[in-house]
Amino acid sequence: MSLQATTWQTVGPFFSIGLTRLYRDNLAAPGVSGERVEVSGRILDGDGKPVPDGIIEIWQANAHGKYAHPEDVQDKPLEPGFTGYGRVPADDDGRFRFTTIKPGRVPGPDNKPQAPHLAISVFTRGLLRRLVTRLYFPDDPSNADDFALSLVEPSRRATLIAKKVEGRPGALEWNVILQGPNETVFFDA
Repeated sequence: MSLQATTWQTVGPFFSIGLTRLYRDNLAAPGVSGERVEVSGRILDGDGKPVPDGIIEIWQANAHGKYAHPEDVQDKPLEPGFTGYGRVPADDDGRFRFTTIKPGRVPGPDNKPQAPHLAISVFTRGLLRRLVTRLYFPDDPSNADDFALSLVEPSRRATLIAKKVEGRPGALEWNVILQGPNETVFFDA
């Protein structure tokens, strides 16, 4: 008998019970301003195997850089039809997909603008707490000045930046890798 931990030791599965009513894969209704994007990817464990019962939760600002939240007191417009919040499940192959708009820049430490990003929480079996990460947009010049990206070792920053899908304007691919040498960068929250 081996006592070595594996990537599939679990406390669940329990994510589909009672949560399906909270799923939202389109964060921006028709008419909301901003560049439309479709993000798709997979949640993979440390062995490269799909995590079939994971959930991705998204929180983001609108195209003007304002969150649809009472604590965001910036003098920027809110838009009806934009909640800035989504939650999507992974399928049996660990795949997820959601549509939204590219957010505007929001203030960071010392009120310095952050690069456009999505705040992402990852929930899967075997985790007692959510994992917190960010998704950044490819080729955005403000990525070079973002305070959070600058905290990440340069060789690992690519785990936070989505990739363009060739031949499909507005389509991005971004995978969440839970462990191992290509592990997505996660932040303490």
